[in-house]
Amino acid sequence: MKRIAVDAMGGDHAPQAIVEGVNQALAAFSDIEIQLYGDEAKIKPLLTSMDRVSIIHTEEKIESNDEPVKAIRRKKNASMVLATKAVKTGEADAVLSAGNTGALLAAGVFVVGRLKQIDRPGLLSTLPTMDGKGFDMMDLGANAENTAHHLHQYAILGSFYAQYVRGINRPRVALLNNGTEESKGTPVHKEAYDLLAQDDSIHFIGNVEARELLNGVADVVVTDGFTGNAVLKTIEGTAKSILSQLTSAIKNGGLLAKIGGLLLKPTLKSALGALDYKKAGGAVLLGLKAPVIKAHGSSDAAAVYHTIRQIRTMLEADIVQKSVERFSDEEESRD
Repeated sequence: MKRIAVDAMGGDHAPQAIVEGVNQALAAFSDIEIQLYGDEAKIKPLLTSMDRVSIIHTEEKIESNDEPVKAIRRKKNASMVLATKAVKTGEADAVLSAGNTGALLAAGVFVVGRLKQIDRPGLLSTLPTMDGKGFDMMDLGANAENTAHHLHQYAILGSFYAQYVRGINRPRVALLNNGTEESKGTPVHKEAYDLLAQDDSIHFIGNVEARELLNGVADVVVTDGFTGNAVLKTIEGTAKSILSQLTSAIKNGGLLAKIGGLLLKPTLKSALGALDYKKAGGAVLLGLKAPVIKAHGSSDAAAVYHTIRQIRTMLEADIVQKSVERFSDEEESRD
């Protein structure tokens, strides 16, 4: 049985969206148990069944504007902190929260703990592509700066995730750069390129530019956290702006525009469905002793359900142990 600790109070629509997503997951998967951390009086009425679910009551929670490290140290009974502690003590196998991103990252590192073979855990998320297959990108903001060695580790972790969680055989790994030529980029990018090119355990295809990301040019893209977060926000913002502009043009364009909009509705729905982030699940903090997953703050029940499905797949694939074995082998070869 896979035991998942869930911060029921984190996110814009908590606890309703969180619990509704949990209800869907429990109905779909008979091999999971859910531990809900939060206000029992608000959580219990939303549950459709108490089978394979427990509530750990606490009225304390971490707010979105709380300073991350101070919050996890001072609010020891916060729902997020208790959920991560459950993973540390072995009461749960993974933790999920849609709450304060910085606080969850801090709790992941300081409470769950990082693998000793990993220098800096990184944040990975599966982003949409036009063909609907998506790609994994790391780091998306866990670290503002990274060394070439960090990027090399991210390539290995990302490749593991793409292979064992998303089922991609020999995933294509690329380095995000300001040009595709081998000589492009900063000294860090050039050093990272050399490290990736020399590693036969990954399928490195070279540098890629940001403009090609949504075209499915690679299965895994590695970059520093500052750049990755900027790219992520740009993709999200651009998609929302285009959708808003398109909707406005149809609504305000007169009768012909409305008729055209109705005729194109099935085609547009299919095209926009390929860019739906909800089905991809949450962002994973890779490099820790257990899976720590951050769902989007605005997640609805469907997004929560898909994130729990993602966690279930990660636990089935035992990706943490595979990472330990891979980096242990690397250390032994150096010795």
